[in-house]
Amino acid sequence: MINTTTFEEHLQQRYGKIGTPRRDEFERKSKAFTIGELIREERKKANMTQSELAEKSGTKKSYISRIENGQSDIQLTTLFKIIETGLGRQLRLTID
Repeated sequence: MINTTTFEEHLQQRYGKIGTPRRDEFERKSKAFTIGELIREERKKANMTQSELAEKSGTKKSYISRIENGQSDIQLTTLFKIIETGLGRQLRLTID
């Protein structure tokens, strides 16, 4: 017999239930990683280096690198600058 679990069950076993400090930290890091991956993808589509994106958006290459690697929290104003000024794209936020 195969023992299968859902992804949510896996997360609960590894990080705890939603609302616990360990799970909240995992969720925060997961979202930071996702934003970083999206920025990296869009930067590559635009054929830009991290240095070029940093210069266009008024940040530093090291900061772009940390964001792309999910190692830095990003303020909304900076996120807008990177996406809209740096990449020339439009950022839309939704709340579900």
